[in-house]
Amino acid sequence: MPLASVQSKAPFHVMTKPIGAICNLDCSYCFYLEKDALFKPGDSRKMQPEVIETYIRDYIESQPNDFVSFAWQGGEPTLLGVDYFRQVVEFQKRYANGKKIENAFQTNGTLLDDEWCEFFKQNDFLIGLSIDGPRNVHDAYRITKRRKPTFEKVMEGIRFLQKHNVRFNTLTCVNRKNMKLGKEVYQFLKSIGSDFMQFIPIVERQPGKEKEEIGFWLAEPPSDTMEEEAELPVTPWSVRPQYYGQFLCDIFDEWIKADVGKIYVQMFDTVLGKWLGVPGGLCIFSETCGSAMAIEHTGDVYSCDHYVYEKHKVGNIMEQSLGEIVDTPKQKKFGNDKRDALPRMCRECDYRFACHGGCPKQRFMKTPDGEPGLNYLCQGYMMFYKHSEKVMQAMAQLYRMGRPPADIMKMRPTR
Repeated sequence: MPLASVQSKAPFHVMTKPIGAICNLDCSYCFYLEKDALFKPGDSRKMQPEVIETYIRDYIESQPNDFVSFAWQGGEPTLLGVDYFRQVVEFQKRYANGKKIENAFQTNGTLLDDEWCEFFKQNDFLIGLSIDGPRNVHDAYRITKRRKPTFEKVMEGIRFLQKHNVRFNTLTCVNRKNMKLGKEVYQFLKSIGSDFMQFIPIVERQPGKEKEEIGFWLAEPPSDTMEEEAELPVTPWSVRPQYYGQFLCDIFDEWIKADVGKIYVQMFDTVLGKWLGVPGGLCIFSETCGSAMAIEHTGDVYSCDHYVYEKHKVGNIMEQSLGEIVDTPKQKKFGNDKRDALPRMCRECDYRFACHGGCPKQRFMKTPDGEPGLNYLCQGYMMFYKHSEKVMQAMAQLYRMGRPPADIMKMRPTR
């Protein structure tokens, strides 16, 4: 008898890992490749038909609204083949029951071809394509298992997307190699046709020996039981806080000249929304979290994509409805801890409304007065908030007056 779905109290999101951590690339900074150690060697890393069908049905039925957004990630989901996702679409149609279904599909782009892009176009998938900038910075970390560069294959993938008029946005990891090249990266992304950009800061702490013993190379998120938490250094490829801030400022200065309303930068949209008091936006800047979970190929559900550790497993789709899991005390506590653990410095900060301490996984530094829980990127965020404040306030005022924020470009002197 199928699992009975339970409608959640509020909308929630699940990042789907139908192939787990399996990928055809070996990106130096990838935090997810190591998650394969959670599962038994030799077992399939493919979400099986009974699991994927149960997940799709329950995810749709558990949502309290009429719009359901699926997010397919990995690893690299194209390794499953087009037919796998044809079946996904069939399941979605079977269980939609009048609800509008949307699919977002994150890929490294190296395996895209005509068949994939015809499928994406036919089923209106939104593609997130990972690319870190021009060849010299992209190939620094985004390499194959044989340590070969991937830039040319990614560009070929973009050409397939454009050939078939598939909607795509770009996801760029801000790291040690490109952190001083904000303007160059932005102009490059524009040149390849990206009009929606995400810039994700790479921040990973190195673990102590005890973590190496259990098979994880990267450190777990902060925990009260871990000693000398704030003293753990970051990995060599992690972005430096001040350079992340400058990276955003440099791109903002380019964007504000002529691209407002034409190019959408996720960070800028989110911050403008904060100045307007609009709910939503990036989860890392919400006061609490917990409504964005991750599901592995086994059906195991975790509190968050960045918290795929055994102690943060909150259920399994074959045993419990997602609507129940997201509302469990354990998951609610996980979400509320983001707010409740803020250090005094953050609680009193002028920009708390926009930041709320950032992602809990990155809150492993100490404040100047020695209190734990400060975000590693605080300096960078502060730099950007101060740099963009007056312009953001002006755009917010334009919006309140019923004018498009893009009118800000008419108010600023050209350079």
